[in-house]
Amino acid sequence: MTLSLNKKDIADLLPHREPMLLIDELKDIKKLHSATAIMNVKKDGFYVQGHFPGQPVMPGVFIVEAFGQAAAALTAHGIDKKTYDNKLVFLMSVEKARFRNPVIPDCILELKIEAVRSHGRVWKYKGEAFVSEKKMADAQWSATIVDRK
Repeated sequence: MTLSLNKKDIADLLPHREPMLLIDELKDIKKLHSATAIMNVKKDGFYVQGHFPGQPVMPGVFIVEAFGQAAAALTAHGIDKKTYDNKLVFLMSVEKARFRNPVIPDCILELKIEAVRSHGRVWKYKGEAFVSEKKMADAQWSATIVDRK
């Protein structure tokens, strides 16, 4: 099993496309358990245009979105392809999201995620976001696998 996915591999698993495909790499994959997503946070990213002009900051909701994309890619990569064919992973809830430090572009945001448990089509995850080993944010969230319409 592949221990690392590049952006093209991730795009093959997720419905997200530019500019909303936020994660650039998924590495250190432990099947259906954990992984680290890499997001290159750039000054010209659409999500910072107009978000504190002159002092751009990555919006916290995009950190949560990147967590969700990383978890969806981890799950889609780990389950049987036939099971995931024509399915989507939708975010259901976000709990205990904390934004500890502002994420300032140009940096590499590392998202360490873990699948905590699954029950049928519902999955629970937790994650921590780091820039240069400094914790920037953490959250817990739930997602479900649904039929693609």
